[in-house]
Amino acid sequence: MLRGADWLSRKMNELSLEHVEVISTSGHPVVYGEWLKVPGKPTVLVYGHYDVQPVDPVAEWVSPPFAPTIRGDYIFARGASDMKGNGVAVLSALEAWMRNGGLPINVRVLFEGEEEIGSHNLEKFVESHKEKLKCDVFLSADALITGPNLPSLAYSARGILFLEVSVYGPKTDLHSGEFGGAIENPAKVLCELIAAMHDSSGRVTLPRFYEQVRTLSGEERAELARTPLSEEEFRQIAGVSQLDGEDGFSTLERLGVRPTLEVNGLSSGFTGEGEKNIVPARAMAKISMRLVPHQDPKAIEEGFREYIRKKAPPTVRWDIKKFSSVPAVLMSRNSLGMHAASKALEAAFGVKPIFRLGGGTLPVVGVVQEKLGVDAVMMGFSLPEDNLHAPNERYYLPNFSRAVESYIRFFEAISHER
Repeated sequence: MLRGADWLSRKMNELSLEHVEVISTSGHPVVYGEWLKVPGKPTVLVYGHYDVQPVDPVAEWVSPPFAPTIRGDYIFARGASDMKGNGVAVLSALEAWMRNGGLPINVRVLFEGEEEIGSHNLEKFVESHKEKLKCDVFLSADALITGPNLPSLAYSARGILFLEVSVYGPKTDLHSGEFGGAIENPAKVLCELIAAMHDSSGRVTLPRFYEQVRTLSGEERAELARTPLSEEEFRQIAGVSQLDGEDGFSTLERLGVRPTLEVNGLSSGFTGEGEKNIVPARAMAKISMRLVPHQDPKAIEEGFREYIRKKAPPTVRWDIKKFSSVPAVLMSRNSLGMHAASKALEAAFGVKPIFRLGGGTLPVVGVVQEKLGVDAVMMGFSLPEDNLHAPNERYYLPNFSRAVESYIRFFEAISHER
């Protein structure tokens, strides 16, 4: 992490950015630089992150995850798409301007090192550095486009609530012949609890889960329908034989406007080769919920706890740990930044971008909206099929130059916006 922060600071200095700093937090450091030499022109705060997801399961990587390898039109490496490819692209756009007379606007550049673990220190950092981060437009380079030749702009990002629930039975693993059938099996209890968290129509059964979920407007539905990604194409990208989800909604609506509950991992008892006949002492599940605008993560967490209190039998003990909690965000499609981004993408790709509903979570957007009072533009060039967070993550190289061009044109377009 420290080497990553050092690389970024050296790169920012090479670009002739000023006041470049590697700023300590109670976690991973923030890297900052600025160029404020165009009085009267807007200031853009450029955001990225230099941390990545774990590589597990490492055995499924075709090439080593931290040895970037080009195969065909892709570069494969952990972080290639999320988000080092986009990060290098936006830095390259700044470099192009700086090597050719300087930027037409003012910029502040901020890269954090904790996005993949919930940006725990970011809110405190922004709160204590408001003057340093003051801006007119916030640009996040951590984003996706709909397809290789179809740019898009997300105007929402789902929030997240990540919990770990553990169920305890006997004080130690016990012989299944001597004790099985006479005591409760915590693995069975946990599986039953999880199975009942969705009903037969795919709806989450936690108390009050849907109370604050907004309804899409007709205009939003029409814009969403412009996305050419078919159900069959999405099925192929996911590598599944059949799609599934909440009844009554399209795949794109399920991904952007509906909240979800997913089991991210399960662990209990003996999982090695061969057999070991036991009743396990403990079972654990990691569960994340993607939340949509207006849902309160605290209320959703309380609903989850209420569900476990009511459903768990008295034959077991349980506890819940919270790892991260980030609210969803909704952005204006008519902001200064969105207008500039739309112009830039159309010029670079030759087609108008689609406004879409983002399915991922970006903690920084909500923090910047609240603390700095500015709206965000989420303009990145990762693709849904890039294996983000999975083995063999990749970045589509033919789009790298278009990404750089888009950012170059964005800075130009911002300079003319009022």
